Amino acid sequence: MEDKIFLQGLEFYAYHGALPAENEIGQIFTVDVEMKVDLSVAGASDRVEDTVHYGEVYEDIKAIMHDSPVQLIEHLAERIALRINSHYNRVMETKVRITKKNPPIPGYYQGVGVEIVRVNHHD
Repeated sequence: MEDKIFLQGLEFYAYHGALPAENEIGQIFTVDVEMKVDLSVAGASDRVEDTVHYGEVYEDIKAIMHDSPVQLIEHLAERIALRINSHYNRVMETKVRITKKNPPIPGYYQGVGVEIVRVNHHD
């Protein structure tokens, strides 16, 4: 089953980072989330109750990104995946990608970041 719901290119101005300058000045973070969900029921029923409401997922991501600064984007990605997997039982797997568009390192690039995949173990 390869059905997915995705939220792509979410941008947040936040103050996460290991360097003091990052915590003071802040920067733009781009977040992409992909959730593996069986969409066949919603596809047949046309009812929002039969899927994962991406508006609610967006609010969860926004709350984490605008929360108190942390040092590592790895930690942010983990928090986002855990939040989604623990609050949305229809999600079987969550992929989170976080990109720093302008990290404080010299050079030319489109961004640096992390990507994690976490399986939802329905307890």
